[in-house]
Amino acid sequence: MEARHLRYALALAEHAHFGRAAGALGIAQPPLSKQIADLEREVGARLFDRTRRGVFPTAAGTAFLSRARRALDEIAAASVDAARAARGETGRLRLGFIASALLDPLPDVLGRFGRERPDVRLELHEMATSCSSAVLVTGELDVAIGLGRPDGVGAEQLVSVPIGHDHLVAVVSSTHPYAGQPSVDVERLRQQPLIVASGEDEPAVAAGLRTLLGKDSPALAEATVARDIHTIIGLAACGVGVGLGPSRMLTAPRRGTWFCEVTPRTPLPDLVLSFSARDRSPALNAFLDVIRANCPAVGAALDHRLGPAGPWGEEDG
Repeated sequence: MEARHLRYALALAEHAHFGRAAGALGIAQPPLSKQIADLEREVGARLFDRTRRGVFPTAAGTAFLSRARRALDEIAAASVDAARAARGETGRLRLGFIASALLDPLPDVLGRFGRERPDVRLELHEMATSCSSAVLVTGELDVAIGLGRPDGVGAEQLVSVPIGHDHLVAVVSSTHPYAGQPSVDVERLRQQPLIVASGEDEPAVAAGLRTLLGKDSPALAEATVARDIHTIIGLAACGVGVGLGPSRMLTAPRRGTWFCEVTPRTPLPDLVLSFSARDRSPALNAFLDVIRANCPAVGAALDHRLGPAGPWGEEDG
């Protein structure tokens, strides 16, 4: 039984005449008569009474036609759903991100994506770079935003592009001696209690701080470890010490705090967008399109990396 059999039966019920139904369907009458007879044999019941007044559904035909109409509606809906999914208008996108990405660029990107793709289910997971890289490789995430390029087993299968640049800044309470100063040098930082991100969670940042302050720096060894930049800022506001973090913290001023530049200027690992080179998800394509629209420089980097083949092209890493 095929969908055309259902359409033929419904047309015959509507027009109550083989000739008129055939005309409406755009076929000759004999093929229609044969198809209806074949359908009745397959169903195992007479679906239409052929009378001089016209052709009318039997009780079995009425029951069949009710289901047939719903079946054709479902087939049409399935086609619409498939087309929407292929365009990235439905589906699921699993995004892992570090907290600082919520300062920039995620607010604009997620806001626009939500407006343009309201029926895509976003699964958002705040996680450290070390975690998001690992689960991205295993396929538990579709896209990740972290500090630095992913490394380790399977990282060569990922496409990674920078989406933000940072340098190191310090944050202190408004009562701290550094408050009101535009900058603080590294030598002075070595004498202060520090607040830093976890080296286990953000190894690239930790490596940069070790390079800056010294591998065996007592200040780093005794530093208070914070989960994310919001905690760094909060602890600094409480007077716990000098918080060290990315310059994107400047977009989240908090009453009772003061930000200082760190001299010499110290670049931090780039904020990096990563996804599998073999991911064929239309929802991911739609997300990358929003990235392109919101961040033209990132879009150019994506186009350079992916080329005309899209995110499942041959190039990886």
